[in-house]
Order: sequence, then structure tokens, then C-alpha cells
Amino acid sequence: MFSLTVRRHFMIAHSLPREAFGPAQGLHGATFVAEVTFRRRELNDDAIVLDIGAAGGILEEILADLNYKNLDEHPAFQGKLSTTEALAQHIANAMAARIQDTADGPALTGIDVTLRENPDAWAGYSLELQGS
Repeated sequence: MFSLTVRRHFMIAHSLPREAFGPAQGLHGATFVAEVTFRRRELNDDAIVLDIGAAGGILEEILADLNYKNLDEHPAFQGKLSTTEALAQHIANAMAARIQDTADGPALTGIDVTLRENPDAWAGYSLELQGS
């Protein structure tokens, strides 16, 4: 299995209004490093997983919709908790929808998103695709 990872950072605000989240129940900010890994069984004709520039550009577009936004007001999180895990799933699903339109998209077998909030804590989501 081959993989390619791109990463970017973004900042959000949100609240997690449940007792389990302690002080994070109130509105607070978070800065994340988003790492998105693309997997495929065989390299393409150019001996790559996919174009690194295109992958990074798509990630930037997806994160632009979240960057400096209050997720409590974001349409994608209405009625949902915007935990790190849920945010990773949102990014993976958005990436899958966008990357399938590229030449190498159909060959991908999976997308893994890891969100690092600090050096000691991170969460992720793995999305399996129908790739070759």
C-alpha cells in the first residue's frame, strides 16, 4: 500500500456543551494541524499516489470553509458536536467528494485524517474508499 500525506493548519472557535467536556463547554478557540493521508494499492503511470500540489490545494479549499469560523454557527455542525473526531470525519468526507473528481481519485483505497491540536493530543478518522 502506498501513501501520500499533506498537511495544513487552521483555526476554529466552538463550544462543546456537555458535562464530559469540562472547561471546553464554553466558547473557545483551537488551532489544528490537519494531516490528510491518501492510500492506494499501486502507483499511477507517473509513479505517484496523486499530485501533491492538487491534494494540498484541495485541502486548503476545504479548510478555508472552516478557518476562523465559529463551528457553533457552521451549517455542517448544526445540531452536532464539533469534536475533533467529528471534525476529522467532516474533512475526510469533504476530501473524498472532491478528490474523486481528479484523475487519480478513483484509484484511491482510503483517506486518513489526523487533527493535531497540540503535540500531546490528536484524533483522527479513516475513510475506506472503493478504489482499485
